[in-house]
Amino acid sequence: MHEDVRDVDAIRVLASGSVVADRGQVPWLVVDDDGSPVEPVRRYLNDFVARGASSASVRSYAYALLRWWRWLRAVDVAWHQATPADVRDLVLWLQRAPKPRSAERTVSVTTAGTVNPVTRKKHLGDGYEPRTIRHSNAVVRAFYTYWTEDVRDGPLINPVQLDRRHQERRPHAHHDPLEPFRPEGKLRYNPKVPKRRPREMPDRAWSDVFARLTSNRDRALLSMDISCAARASELLGLCMDDLDWGDQLVRVIRKGTRAEQWLPASSESFVWLRLYLADLGRPLAPNAPLWWTLRRRDHGDGLRRQPMNYEALRAVLRRVNAALGTNWTMHDLRHTASLRMSQDENLSLKDVQVILGHAHLSTTADIYTVEDDLHVVRRVHQHLAEREKRNRQTPAPVADGYDGADLAVLFGEV
Repeated sequence: MHEDVRDVDAIRVLASGSVVADRGQVPWLVVDDDGSPVEPVRRYLNDFVARGASSASVRSYAYALLRWWRWLRAVDVAWHQATPADVRDLVLWLQRAPKPRSAERTVSVTTAGTVNPVTRKKHLGDGYEPRTIRHSNAVVRAFYTYWTEDVRDGPLINPVQLDRRHQERRPHAHHDPLEPFRPEGKLRYNPKVPKRRPREMPDRAWSDVFARLTSNRDRALLSMDISCAARASELLGLCMDDLDWGDQLVRVIRKGTRAEQWLPASSESFVWLRLYLADLGRPLAPNAPLWWTLRRRDHGDGLRRQPMNYEALRAVLRRVNAALGTNWTMHDLRHTASLRMSQDENLSLKDVQVILGHAHLSTTADIYTVEDDLHVVRRVHQHLAEREKRNRQTPAPVADGYDGADLAVLFGEV
């Protein structure tokens, strides 16, 4: 029996259902058009929360499962009857379909998918990135793993399967106990992701970015990030009692492990932090969020302060990028701080691993021990300039039969 091949270009995925915040034990739910939760997804997310997932992770998984639910409705397949062919066709569709947007591109319509000439980073395009597709596959596989292995009253197979064609021996048969375990195999329909090297923001570029910041809050936040290499979500989660003013330390909750860790920050960032807190005009409680922003609320009383979220932080960088013609992100600051530390002879790679919160030293080594292309180009330019300078200082010898003085008169001194 031959399998029917779908024309993925002809499939129209409707924007049915949504992800909504909930006050219950599951902070984010996938709901149908009538507002009722999608029960299989709700049960899985409930288990996901019980295993220690953060609210941000639950939200990310909910959106990936909403996309899967919309796809199954578009191809008219029940969730418990999905096959690997349905996963394959979704991947093919994601590789070709434009991402839905709440509003059309305006400012970025001419730069989408192009490389920024200043930062040399690629602007986000209108399609789904390979990392998004891989994340979608991982979430759907985890969802079906829960139903096929933990619950055992759902579908018979997991439609997101491993590609074992190149696995000729038992997994981890000769595993080195000093090395982390590797995944047993890649997912069958995962697209390849080009390996990107972290790029250090040049000092001149950082000065330009800093000069465009318009508030002491933004100066404190960005200068703290570029000195302690924390993730944006970790910095936004700071409270007043997470500050050690004497030793200039900040306490962050690590993404993933949820472990507490004190990180050293620069004295400059603490100076800007004091100025920002003075601008607030009122003391903050010890357990109060550190970063606040003004937002208009529907209470008829104008602007009100509320804790700063990631969208507000992105708005800060959008204004800076619009003024400079760049596309810097907060993660570029983390990369910059990490590369500066990895190139410092006074710090070991283990020191950098601890600051970054990586579980394995190999992760730090793989990312931050590579040579930056810009540094290589700069050194090669310097090499060529020095060779040219030496050639000018050491003229070529005069061949037999010619007088050096006559050649100097004819061609001039070199």
